[in-house]
Amino acid sequence: MKNGLYIVSTPIGNLGDISFRAIETLKNSDTILCENPKHSIKLLSKFDIKKKLISLHDYNEEVVIDKIKDDLNKKIFSLISDAGSPLVSDPGYKLVRFCVENSFYVTVVPGASSVISGLQLSSIPINNYMFYGFLPKSKKGIREVVDLLKKTNSTSVLFVSSHKIMYFLESISLGFEERKIAVCKELTKINEKVFVDNPKNILKDFKLNSKNSLGEFVVVVEGAKNQQKTKDDISFDTIKIIEKLLEKFSLTDTVEIVHKMENIGKKELYKKALSIKNEK
Repeated sequence: MKNGLYIVSTPIGNLGDISFRAIETLKNSDTILCENPKHSIKLLSKFDIKKKLISLHDYNEEVVIDKIKDDLNKKIFSLISDAGSPLVSDPGYKLVRFCVENSFYVTVVPGASSVISGLQLSSIPINNYMFYGFLPKSKKGIREVVDLLKKTNSTSVLFVSSHKIMYFLESISLGFEERKIAVCKELTKINEKVFVDNPKNILKDFKLNSKNSLGEFVVVVEGAKNQQKTKDDISFDTIKIIEKLLEKFSLTDTVEIVHKMENIGKKELYKKALSIKNEK
């Protein structure tokens, strides 16, 4: 194995889903970077893997990079998350970017992903989808996400915690009567269950049985079926979305994201986004 960084996927619930390559990589690592060592050590102990663990999270990623940068071309480092594929709504992208920019060896050991598993089980078209990550903490933030979903033509995927699932279902129950959603509970675990229906009916099921709302959820939302809009349909709200996205993404990426969300032609969007960018 080459020295450098290995991005290693671990199970999202069922330990049987770890790959032979993942086990081999972890066993050959000099150091394993993980979110929570106390959590990861349970998985590693199951496969008799005893290695140095370094906690890496959103608040110390730059400190960890500085700590290991001199050894990245001398030793084998593995990056794992608490569950599933690293970097998907988890820390690590700064480390990967540092390795890429400084020509350190980086590779991926693929495996379980709750995003892909949820999409596969949803019975909703998944040839084109948007991933929103975890729902915002505030009710206002959740309502803003729901407003975005109403306009989005592609399939959408979200992570929803147990204490937010009921409010999310209540928020999405109006305006989505003709669209399916899939609420995937505890994927790959003993209590795995997938609810596929319109939001109102799923909300009824959850109200009838409070146990349904316990666990971790991947929610898949069917896209809207609107006709493609023209430049005259670029609303004030859409302009605000473009402005916000341009703060984090390139012009091309912004156009692609808004095109999928709003179903507005790319040519018209590019002109508007370029105009907004040039005004700044």
